[in-house]
Amino acid sequence: MSMKSTLTALLLTTAVASPAFAENAKVVFGTNWLAQAEHGGFYQSVADGTYAACGLDVEIISGGPQVNNRALMLAGRIDYHKGGDLLQAFNAVKEGIPVVAVAATFQKHPQVLVAHPDVESWEGLKDRTLLIGDNGFTSYYQWMIAEHGFTVEQRQPYTFNPAPFLADTNVAMQGYLSSEPYVVEKEGGFEPNVFLIADNGFSSYATTIETMQATIDEKPEQVKCFVEGSIKGWYNYLYGDNAAANELIKTANPDMTDDKITYAIGKMKEWGIVDSGDALEMGIGVMTDEIVNDFYAKMVNAGVIEEGLDVSAAYTLEFVGEGVGMDLKPGG
Repeated sequence: MSMKSTLTALLLTTAVASPAFAENAKVVFGTNWLAQAEHGGFYQSVADGTYAACGLDVEIISGGPQVNNRALMLAGRIDYHKGGDLLQAFNAVKEGIPVVAVAATFQKHPQVLVAHPDVESWEGLKDRTLLIGDNGFTSYYQWMIAEHGFTVEQRQPYTFNPAPFLADTNVAMQGYLSSEPYVVEKEGGFEPNVFLIADNGFSSYATTIETMQATIDEKPEQVKCFVEGSIKGWYNYLYGDNAAANELIKTANPDMTDDKITYAIGKMKEWGIVDSGDALEMGIGVMTDEIVNDFYAKMVNAGVIEEGLDVSAAYTLEFVGEGVGMDLKPGG
């Protein structure tokens, strides 16, 4: 049987599982979107047996437009969830929900603003109409108003259709680093200028690993295995042989193609989304009190979140920051 056939046999219609070992504990990890390269490290550790090596039989269940895997975790039906940014974690504290971020896969939020080539700076975006979706308007755009002087008036709703942007050089739009810029290059025939909000002060971690406080209390060794296995998976995915992981991704999401995956991996590396900042010294997945508190202060200042929350309840540093997996990086 070929490698691809072997990998395909591991898949269910909506999930992918590692080979079952009787002694390994079954856990389920739910993502917040369809399978893609931005989930690659998790698929990597399923494909190459890293999770199995520390005692876990991990099943990955994809999210999507009609899927709320976070709700399944709250209901006790899955064990871990791929979170978005820290605003989700802060809102859980506000609502008294015991969800805890145990690692931050992305040191930089991959949210971008996409502009035509004549916009040469972040400041230059202030002269453009900005297409921003409702979720973005109530979160990072409020920060852009408070800290950078953007206006409510220049914002127009984004419908996730690039056509208005392509048709008008006076328009810029929100995007995901590996998505809208790729579409513009393919459909517009030019390379847009891209501005990462993280590089302009939006200091949230992203693609967190979340679990319930009860899981941490009752199964700390399992949490350690899952977090460290995921971290190793990200090193192997970015810097090693990721072919098997990519086959799993493409099987779980038939719309994913090799060129999209290659583009996304390149952008994650180029912009330091996963491996930059503190991760260079303390390892992928790291979080620090300083960055969490800095981001919380910015969101309070922008009126996005209320003051006085005990944000320490939103995350734990127990499982990250010890350099796990750094030896897997070339030159590490």
